[in-house]
Parts: sequence; C-alpha cells; structure tokens
Amino acid sequence: MGYQGQPPLIPLQRDLDDRETLVSEHEHTRKSCQSAAVFNVVNSIIGSGIIGLPYSMKQAGFPLGILLLFWVSYITDFSLILLIKGGALSGTDSYQSLVNKTFGFPGYLLLSVLQFLYPFIAMISYNIIAGDTLSKVFQRIPGVDPENVFIGRHFIIVLSTVTFTLPLSLYRDIAKLGKISFISTILTVVILGIVMTRAISLGPHIPKMEDAWVFAKPNAIQAVGVMSFAFICHHNCFLVYGSLEEATVAKWSRIIHMSILVSVFICVLFATCGYLTFTGFTQGDLFENYCRSDDLVTFGRFCYGITVILTYPIECFVTREVIANVFFGGTLSSFFHVLITVVIIMIATLVSLLIDCLGIVLELNGVLCAAPLIFIIPSACYLKLSEEPRTHSDKIVSCVMLPIGAVVMIFGFIMAITNPQDCTHGQEMFYCFPDNVSFTNISDSHFQLTTQLSILNISFFQ
Repeated sequence: MGYQGQPPLIPLQRDLDDRETLVSEHEHTRKSCQSAAVFNVVNSIIGSGIIGLPYSMKQAGFPLGILLLFWVSYITDFSLILLIKGGALSGTDSYQSLVNKTFGFPGYLLLSVLQFLYPFIAMISYNIIAGDTLSKVFQRIPGVDPENVFIGRHFIIVLSTVTFTLPLSLYRDIAKLGKISFISTILTVVILGIVMTRAISLGPHIPKMEDAWVFAKPNAIQAVGVMSFAFICHHNCFLVYGSLEEATVAKWSRIIHMSILVSVFICVLFATCGYLTFTGFTQGDLFENYCRSDDLVTFGRFCYGITVILTYPIECFVTREVIANVFFGGTLSSFFHVLITVVIIMIATLVSLLIDCLGIVLELNGVLCAAPLIFIIPSACYLKLSEEPRTHSDKIVSCVMLPIGAVVMIFGFIMAITNPQDCTHGQEMFYCFPDNVSFTNISDSHFQLTTQLSILNISFFQ
C-alpha cells in the first residue's frame, strides 16, 4: 500500500469524530506510547465476551472451534488495520465518518443502527450475567435461604441497575470511568486462573460425552458469532490510533499484531480450559457449569459479576451517543441526557428479566452486529476507496471477507432462531449430585465416574 512512511493522519472530518463524543477535551491532547495502545486494544478484546468461548467450542466441535478462533482473530487483525487504511484514504478519523464519507448518509445510518444494537444487546447480556453469577454468590452466605426472593436473579438485576449501573451510566464523560479498564483486566486474569485450576482439579472427574472430540459440528456458524462478539473492538480503534505519538499505519499494524497475539493466546487458553472441563455439558455462561458449593468458583463469580457491572456503563454510554448523534446533532441537554439514559437502561433491564439464557444472546449479538462490523463494513469501505489493482493482497482478502461475513450474518441468525441451544439456566448440573442418577441419562460407566465427585465436594468445595 505504500503507507510505511506516511505522516500522521490529519483529521479532516470532525463532526462525527469518536473522540469528541467518547472522551473529554483533556483526553484529546493525551498521547500514548505503543505499549499503552497494546494494553488498550487487548483490554477491549479480553472482556465479558470471553466467558462464552468454551460454549463456542461445544457448538463448532473442539478441533474446528480452535481453528475458527484463530481464523476470527486473524480477520480481526486484518480488519482493524483495514479500517485505519480506509481512514487514511478518505481523510477521516472515526468509524462513523469513514462510512459516511464512503457510502453517504444511508451507510452512516446503517452503521449507527449496528453500533447501537451491539452495546445495547451487550447490556442485556451483562444483566443476565450479573443476575446469574451474583445470585449464586449470595446463596453461599451462611444462614441465607437459597429460595429467598432477595437473592434471586430478578431482584439482583434490578438492584444492581438502580444502585450501580444507572448512576454510573449518567456520567457525561466516559473518561471518568477510565480506571474500570484496569480493574476489569485484573479481574479477568483472576477468573482465567480459576478456570485453569478447575480444569486440572475438576475436569478429569466430569464424564465426557461421546461426541466431545468430534472435529466439526453443524452449529459452527453460530460459534463464529460468539467468537466475533468476544473479539470485536472496532468501535474504538480510531480512538486508540489517534492517541498515538506520530501515528502511522505501519506503527498501528505492529500494535495490532502484538495485541491480537496476546488476546488470542488468552482466549484460546480460556476456551480450551473451559471446554476440556465440561465438554458437551458446557453452557453459554461457563459459570453455570460449576457447582454452587465450589467456594473458589464462587469467588470467581463475584469477580465476574463486578466486572460486568463496571463495564455496563461504557456500553450504555455508546448507545446514548449514537442516539445523540443521529437525532440530536451530537449534543444532549441535561434533561434529555437523563431521560434517554433511563429509557435505554429500563428497556435493557426489562428484556434481561425475560431472557435467562446467555448463549442465545451472545449468538444473536455476534451474527447480527459483530459480524458486519468486523467482516462486511471494513471490507466494503476499503474496496470502494482503494485504487490498488484487484490482485493486491488486501483486496483479495477483502473480497473473501465480505461474502463470508454475509453468510455468517444471515445463516447464523437463521440457525440461532430455528435451532436454539439447550440452556440449563439456574439448575445444578448432574455431577453436582453424585448420589442422584436421575439428573441425566448418562451411561453407568459415566455415572460411576461422577461418584468420585463426592470426594471433590469435601476436599475442594467446602
């Protein structure tokens, strides 16, 4: 492309600039080094979506699932660089302004819809996770009745919304939530350590289903949707790029390669440890697989619940800004700021109270929103803007990415609706009751293995 020695990208189109809508004026002038940029990109990827990666292994088949995870990470790497190249070609410095410059207002409007739906559905998934995980944490408090309505998932969703997520979401400046990224990263590392520990101590005692090691399964497209949800970070790539000192596409490429390498290592480790522990019994929310009496996992549930509660306001911030940009010219009065925030959170809360299966939410958000934001739109913008010959490698990959993204989006949505995955939400898994065979139809040999869990319940969980 000839970008190796290009000067810093000069922003020409400011009306739709992410930096003007997502950070304070003080943040505009702050420049970061390459290591800080790598941390920001990794933190954007390694978030709450990682909890569904073991479930994607179950959908696709473990061998194919690992291959698809590497493939999605490569596409993420390629498309993040492609967006910045598109910005250089069009003289723009935000995802919105790039699409607006390339496809006009209809393209901008479509992108705005996707950028609203993605964080909005993520907010719903965060509520589901908070209700599921924290309800099990509170049930472990000595003397607390597990049937108490005040520790039920519905009450916890409402309580966490009113007490934490709504007040934090009312901030006008997302920079005030900056410390959340660091806290979230630390808690994610703790959770990964717990999953790895239980893969060693618990995994050998969980019976393996007969198709646990099948190379490929029919739900592979849905698995790509879950993986796309976990890897998407395109909405803030221009923000990170603009924070670099002497930003160039070559420097950005090095940062993205390093960030994706770190991210895929963590994701593969998490997906592998989670799936190897439970194989065919893996749930969309991995913590649904662990027994409620496991105190170590209870701590992990608490960490994860805190992580999603702290991340929720950032997603709400994005949904509100999309509405502000499309309908209010980018600026909200104090009244509409509060009103729109409350309405968004109220609708997300009501939906999350009605839906209790995380897997379907991750699938739909992945295929409907993440897939076009990762696969389709960056490729379409570059193909229209670039004057490189058709045989150029970037154009060839873009031509392949675009139809694949369309297939993932269309067929993934159809499969998610017509072939929803089983969800045992709120139920203890059969291996948590080693003396009760009625919880599953597994074979006698498998059941004999589960009797070993009575020892684990004493040595590990109590």
